[in-house]
Amino acid sequence: MMRVLGAVLAGGRSSRFGSDKAAADWGGRTLAEHAAAAIRDHVDTVIVIGPGGLADLPRPGLGPLGGIAAALDHGASQGYISVLTIACDMPQLPPGLVAALLRRMPAYCVEAPVLGHWPAALGAHLMAHVDGAPDRSVLRWARAVGALPIVAGERIANVNTREDLLTL
Repeated sequence: MMRVLGAVLAGGRSSRFGSDKAAADWGGRTLAEHAAAAIRDHVDTVIVIGPGGLADLPRPGLGPLGGIAAALDHGASQGYISVLTIACDMPQLPPGLVAALLRRMPAYCVEAPVLGHWPAALGAHLMAHVDGAPDRSVLRWARAVGALPIVAGERIANVNTREDLLTL
């Protein structure tokens, strides 16, 4: 059976939110806990990339690709075949979306490319890419590695501001 690592990316600056949005409370749990719960039933283990978890690779400040690189590196070093990544500001996912992502790798969600299923073996490739690329777009990298685009089919909650949190 394929071993899949789940990784919640929680290392962003949260500049539009005004404080650490991964730690923001929604319904008695943090946004990061909600994101972890959204993928937990589909993976073997869930880790956090960011404060309190693993650091971005190859260095901090590279945006989501640095978090994905850290997750892939950790997954490969721990014997996982693939990594399912989700941003901490995605507390809810449409039904069936994670299962659709897990059917093939690499694959990413069209509406939110940080939500993706990646072969753990791509870690070294991503670290080389992110270290020298002026454009650190997850979408551009996903396309470069031939990832399958998966359409969510409905709106994905994405909390960037306090107002976004209030409208969940």
